[in-house]
Amino acid sequence: MNSSTSQSHEQTLAASQHAAEHLQKHAPTGTLLQAPFSSQPASLELWSSYETYLFSCLRTGDDKAAHLCLEKLVHRFGANNDRVMGLHGIYQEAMAEGESALERILQEYCDILAEDPSNIPIIKRRVVLLRGLSRISDAIEALVDLLGASPTDIEAWAELSDLYMSQRMFPQAAFCQEEILLVAPNAWNTHARLGEILYISAASISDPAPMLTESVRRFCRSIELCDGYIRGYYGLKVRFEDVDLGQKAATRLREELAGKRKFAPGSGGSSDREELLVLPVQMVDKLCAKAESVLADIVQQARKSETRSSEIIAVMELLNANQSS
Repeated sequence: MNSSTSQSHEQTLAASQHAAEHLQKHAPTGTLLQAPFSSQPASLELWSSYETYLFSCLRTGDDKAAHLCLEKLVHRFGANNDRVMGLHGIYQEAMAEGESALERILQEYCDILAEDPSNIPIIKRRVVLLRGLSRISDAIEALVDLLGASPTDIEAWAELSDLYMSQRMFPQAAFCQEEILLVAPNAWNTHARLGEILYISAASISDPAPMLTESVRRFCRSIELCDGYIRGYYGLKVRFEDVDLGQKAATRLREELAGKRKFAPGSGGSSDREELLVLPVQMVDKLCAKAESVLADIVQQARKSETRSSEIIAVMELLNANQSS
């Protein structure tokens, strides 16, 4: 449950370097106008930029500029604004030295929630802090309570799924992703993430083919919704090659997709999974080839632009492994 915006390292550094200029340009007005973040749409971009700069400065170690950004937000919206309280908590956590300091911040969160149990930003910061302190069961319990009151909170479902995955509780993790799809059925990244969870969990059951087939469906759906989505194509390539489960499992998957193999008894088979993909073997091979082709194009474009994200590196390693085998 990361409150920061999704930025590359280069974007974060650029934003941090721009923060000082931005702070000088927008001097304080001397007037405290407590208002929600959503008020006055014309100035929304300005105040959102302070939030972005706060995160960027914390990530790059510019604590002074981060504090100035936080002061700007406190001055504008008031220290008791729920969102500002959450941002203040992030700043405190970043400045904390040692576990004892984090425990004190955690107690502050508990005190705030004792007075206002509906403070969502503080609830989420508490979850993050509990996880950071390796108190996973407490973090899960807090998220379950939150989702009981706010069942459409996508961010909370995603974090809960991640926590379950860290404990190898695969069915629960998959359930959380399915709850996200009830709220956002066209979320291609969620379809891909569910495919990943199903594939990982398939390694722990005696007959993995049905679950592998379902993971393929999810990856196909993700790239149907977002053509060029790297994790979707990466998932298809890995699943068809089946690097982790071996060639035998890959053959079983291809047979099942082609409708040549029956589900094992008790595996959640044909009667309740008739909607599973049934594809000709040639189509399965075309999907695999398509995935490899798209991934190769993505790598080529990344090399031209000198992009070296973790996803690009993973794709390079996968393609190199296939070429050398």
